Amino acid sequence: MNNNSKKLLFLSTLMMGTILSISSNSWLGVWMGLEINLLSFIPMLTNNKNMMMNESAIKYFIVQAMASTMLLFSILLIQMKFTMSWEKQLISSMMVWSSLLLKIGAAPFHFWFPEVMSALSWINCLTLMTWQKIAPMMVLSYCIQMSKFIFLVNILSIFIGAMGGLNQTSLKKGFAYSSISHLGWMTSSLIVSENVWELYFFIYSLLSVILILLFKNMNLFMLNQIYSANNMKTEIKFMMFLSLLSLGGLPPFLGFLPKWIVIQLLIENNMTTIMTIMVVLTTITLYYYLRISFSALILSYTENSWSLSIKNEKTMLILPFMVMISTMGLICSSTLISYY
Repeated sequence: MNNNSKKLLFLSTLMMGTILSISSNSWLGVWMGLEINLLSFIPMLTNNKNMMMNESAIKYFIVQAMASTMLLFSILLIQMKFTMSWEKQLISSMMVWSSLLLKIGAAPFHFWFPEVMSALSWINCLTLMTWQKIAPMMVLSYCIQMSKFIFLVNILSIFIGAMGGLNQTSLKKGFAYSSISHLGWMTSSLIVSENVWELYFFIYSLLSVILILLFKNMNLFMLNQIYSANNMKTEIKFMMFLSLLSLGGLPPFLGFLPKWIVIQLLIENNMTTIMTIMVVLTTITLYYYLRISFSALILSYTENSWSLSIKNEKTMLILPFMVMISTMGLICSSTLISYY
C-alpha cells in the first residue's frame, strides 16, 4: 500500500470517527468515535524521516489517551447519577468538561498543544487546529452549563493565548497560542448559542486555511523569514498580514464578525464583566499581530540563512481571492449581525 492510499484510508476513518461522535445518542458511542478519530490521526502525524514528528505523535497520543480515560471514568460516574448527591453530579460533569477541554487544548489544559504543534507539518497543524476540535466541541455543546469553571476556562484561554504568543519566534507555536485564545471565545459562544459557535468555527477555519497555505507554499517557519524583504514580494506580505489581522479579530475584517456577535450576546445575557475582560485580553493578541505586520512591512532584515521559494504556483493564484473574502468583514458584519 503506497503512502497516498494510507493517507486516504486514515483520512476517511478520521472523518468517520468525528461523525460517529457528534451523531451518537450515547456516551459510549461518543467515546468510541473519539477513539477512532485518535487512532486514525496518529499515523498521519508520524514520519520515518523526522524523529521530531514521531516525538510529537507520542506526546499527542499520551495526552489524548489520558483525556479518553478521564472521559470514560466520568461516563461511569454519570451512569450512577441517580444514587449521587448534587455535589457529586457537579464533579462528574466537571470531569467530562475537563476531559473534552484537554482534548482540544484549552487552558489550563493547554500544556501539550504548542509543543506538539511546533514539530508537525503545516497540513497536520491545520488538521489539529480545525478538524480535531469539531467532535470534542460538539460533545461539549451537549453538556456545557453556565458555571464559574467554564468562565474561568474562557478567561484563562484568552489570557494564556495572548501572553504566550508575545515572545514566540516560531510561527507554529504562535498559531498554537492563537488557537488557544480563540478557544476561549468559542467556549463562550457555546454557552450563549450553538449557531454562533458554528459561525465562529467556520470563519476561524477559513482564515487558518488561508494563512497556513501561504506559510506552506512560501516555506515559512520562523518570524525572521517574514522579515526578509529581499525574498518575498510586498504584495504577498500584504495578503498575509490582512489575513493575520483578520484572524486576530481587527475591525472591519471578517474575523471581527463572530467576536462582534459573541460580544452582543454576552451583553444581552448580562455577562458584561466577562465580556469586558475577554475584549481587553484580546487586544494583547492584536498588539503582537500588529507588531509583526508593521515590522515585516517596514523593516528590511537581510541577515537570513533561509531561502524562500514558492512550492505551488496554482495555490498562490487562488490565495488572493481567499484573502479578499477574509477582508470583506465590514459588509458581511453589517448584513449578518441583524440576522443573529
